[in-house]
Amino acid sequence: MNAIMNHRSIRKYKSTPIDKALLDDILLAGTRASTTGNMQVYSIVVTTDEEIKKQLLPCHFNQGMVVQAPAVLTFCADFNRFNKWCLQRKSNPGYDNFLSFFTAAIDALLAAQNVCIAAEEKGLGICYLGTTTYTADKIIDVLKLPKGVVPVTTVVVGYPDETPELNDRLPLASIIHQQIYQDYSEGDIDQIYFAKENLPLTNKLLVENGKETLAQIFTDNRYTKKDNVAFSKVLLKVLEQQGFMNNEM
Repeated sequence: MNAIMNHRSIRKYKSTPIDKALLDDILLAGTRASTTGNMQVYSIVVTTDEEIKKQLLPCHFNQGMVVQAPAVLTFCADFNRFNKWCLQRKSNPGYDNFLSFFTAAIDALLAAQNVCIAAEEKGLGICYLGTTTYTADKIIDVLKLPKGVVPVTTVVVGYPDETPELNDRLPLASIIHQQIYQDYSEGDIDQIYFAKENLPLTNKLLVENGKETLAQIFTDNRYTKKDNVAFSKVLLKVLEQQGFMNNEM
């Protein structure tokens, strides 16, 4: 619980390597995550080779932690292994559709969070890289992922070389809905985001970005409609190429 409540995204790492036995223990914790039908339709690509990390660097918008951290873990939705098992056991798999990708993606993300919690409990730092789905096509090429395998998230792992402040979080009451979903009034929204909008960091960001509101920083600068549509097209094309867009009965 302590590791969860003190989670920080670490972006600067020491050069200290991670002992293989320790890394294996952390990865083993990932395999104990919940999984659909106990199929475990995910794979984890562990990259410690410096040359391959350099190849991954532009896939993650040249964020230095990709080459600085001793281990880069790419979590993939993976029906390739399960499909081959089915075929070798006289069974006809029907997992070439979007639902199957979504199922495998959930499995991969659950495993990723287990790995992250286990890593932090051992004194390691982690950071999720949301860039994985933006450049899934390029990551597939670098990691030589076969059909039926799609990267869904990446986690860098290593010994922290910084201790950043804890990020703010919305109050629990703004996240939890008792019994049924209770939609938000304008007053609710004002109350929920009041603390976040009045942080010193927020004021700094408003000045740096020349914006009137924090919401504008998200919509106009960080996660624009233009980028979202462009990256969506890339991901949809990847899903088709990797065999997850069959809509036939």
